[in-house]
Amino acid sequence: MNQPLLAAQGVGVTLGGAVVLRDVRFTVARGEIVTVVGPNGSGKTTLLRVLIGALAPDRGTVTRVRGLRVGYVPQRLAMDRAMPMTVERFLRLAGGDRAARAQALARVGIEALGGRQMAALSGGQFQRAMLAHALLRKPDLLALDEPTQGLDQPGVAAFYKLIEAVRREDGCAVVMVSHDLHVVMSASDRVVCLNGHVCCEGAPTVVSAAPAYRALFGLGAEGTLALYRHVHDHDHGDDHDHAAPAMEHTP
Repeated sequence: MNQPLLAAQGVGVTLGGAVVLRDVRFTVARGEIVTVVGPNGSGKTTLLRVLIGALAPDRGTVTRVRGLRVGYVPQRLAMDRAMPMTVERFLRLAGGDRAARAQALARVGIEALGGRQMAALSGGQFQRAMLAHALLRKPDLLALDEPTQGLDQPGVAAFYKLIEAVRREDGCAVVMVSHDLHVVMSASDRVVCLNGHVCCEGAPTVVSAAPAYRALFGLGAEGTLALYRHVHDHDHGDDHDHAAPAMEHTP
């Protein structure tokens, strides 16, 4: 079996005296798209922060491929609207030369907005600028925390399509936290249902039929995963044939 890019074993987190995560096991393989769903307060953002190393778990371990490059798009970014910060200047924080930054903007469809102030961007434009920033790191793993929050339906569909293209072209893994119970990307290989612990996981068709999922979200339209026929755009077999890389552990 191919060694995962990242694996969490028995992860537990307590914040402010409250148990947020308990005994969580989670893996993501190279080139895989995993969508994490769950009700408000289920620990989705906390889990994502633990996975990328932004938060140390109180219990358990997270194992990552040594040298793993992570591109992170947070749920929100606090930015002083009075401080001048153009899109181009924001991208400089991620490194890369001018040509690389221009290419990143073109990839996400906002190539003409390099000189615009970040505070003046629409919600969709802002998320695309955040994605361009993450892609400049040439990530092995792209971590997205509710990136479509506040977008209208066309904006949501366009952003999902963009993420599919990134996975197809770069071969990176994607872990995406979603608050949209009725939407799962057509490219999702696996869905993980979280409510402080992993309630169920598997293909979207499997999770939508799981008793644990239905107990949390009900049987109505708001609790139904939108299911799509999933066809891999490319075979990740070449990646799987590589020798297993060294791993590093964090407590």
